Amino acid sequence: MKTGPKVAVYGLALAVVFGGTWAAGAAVGTPPPKADEAMAHNESAGHDEHEAEPGKLPPGLSVSDNGYTLKLHENSSLGFHINGPDGKPVTKFDVEHEKRLHLIVVRRDGSNFQHVHPEMAPDGRWQVPLTLGQAGSYRVFADFKPEGGPKTTLGADIQKAGDYQPRQHEVSRTFTVDGYEVTLQGDLTVNAASTLTVQVTKNGQPVTDLQNYLGAKGHLVALRAADLAYLHVHPEDGDQVKFAVEVPTDGTYRLFLDFQHENEVRTAEFTLTTHEEGGHGH
Repeated sequence: MKTGPKVAVYGLALAVVFGGTWAAGAAVGTPPPKADEAMAHNESAGHDEHEAEPGKLPPGLSVSDNGYTLKLHENSSLGFHINGPDGKPVTKFDVEHEKRLHLIVVRRDGSNFQHVHPEMAPDGRWQVPLTLGQAGSYRVFADFKPEGGPKTTLGADIQKAGDYQPRQHEVSRTFTVDGYEVTLQGDLTVNAASTLTVQVTKNGQPVTDLQNYLGAKGHLVALRAADLAYLHVHPEDGDQVKFAVEVPTDGTYRLFLDFQHENEVRTAEFTLTTHEEGGHGH
């Protein structure tokens, strides 16, 4: 994910099928931001960049755009298809970051993050095993680029029945997973490219042999906490794992880093604001 101009949500209809204790729902939470708060979809040099149209919603916030609608249906598992302008399922997608489609699922309080890669049948139906843990409303993002079409992020909600216990996330730049300590350094600056650098240690020693995952040394997803507006970024070039991020508004952001070491992918999560205490932010 890299630096780039602001990007809009482009519409191709996405129909999602799911079951068990899940139920379909419209977007839940903070109302969409005003047009002048549009979220940037940032990507580093060497990847496609797209200019946002004035008045467009940020990526991932819209269930309907340009006359296309994301529709949810209930069935035995999480599956979906993407309808093109002709109303038929799209069957040809460009490969981006080694996959034809990235599916992100996160609970609306910014917890229980999952990044999975469904398989597509010849008829355009995607299918993925997915287990929702704790009860609550979850946002599903489909991030893809149709062959010959615009890069697109669509989002909709699904529900997990049960006793919902929301979580609060304090500002945190360090996360420990499986004995790895992952630290995120750098500040978030509104409407300016900000460089975030990742440091990974294990047993007090720097990990210098991270393996490529999705074509890079790390894969970062950032969400604006207030409404889950979506940023999808990749590292900048260089020896260090760095991400160039541009945020459109002051506020709190949840960031999720996937990294691979010793043939296993792990996820670290962080919470940053644009006005942190103690010298971070502004």
